Amino acid sequence: MGLLKLIALDSDDLAVVSTHLQDAEVKVGEIHWRPREKRVVIGLDRFDWEAANGQKPTFQRCRSALRFERVMACKCRNVLSQDKDKTLSLLGVEFSKTKSPGGTVTLMFAAGQALRLEVECLEAEVVDLGPVWAADCCPDHAEDEPPAIKSQSGRT
Repeated sequence: MGLLKLIALDSDDLAVVSTHLQDAEVKVGEIHWRPREKRVVIGLDRFDWEAANGQKPTFQRCRSALRFERVMACKCRNVLSQDKDKTLSLLGVEFSKTKSPGGTVTLMFAAGQALRLEVECLEAEVVDLGPVWAADCCPDHAEDEPPAIKSQSGRT
């Protein structure tokens, strides 16, 4: 796996970032809102979907960071800041324009948890920091069913 580094400046870019971050694990204590800097930085363990879908499927995760700039407000739903060790499962990231070029970035997590960022404009970056380690299983999302976990052998 090569280390990933992506920048998002529009909705299409953010859709690519979202795809790479699907099923990343985020500890609540690794979500950092820095209002004076107008920045949100999130440490996460990214599931490597490219390796899982390659010629020789390998399940692995990589330590990564996700950063948003020009953030005016940061709000959360069903996330308690005092639960620092609680792990959230990232399902996707979306951008909705409000007053161009500004808008709302929504990070959607499993169990109805969410983080909403009001931004002056979309400016995001995800970068792999390393290390890479083997994952025991591959997240599995069957249509119209709750997510299940598929093991390396392919069984749930």
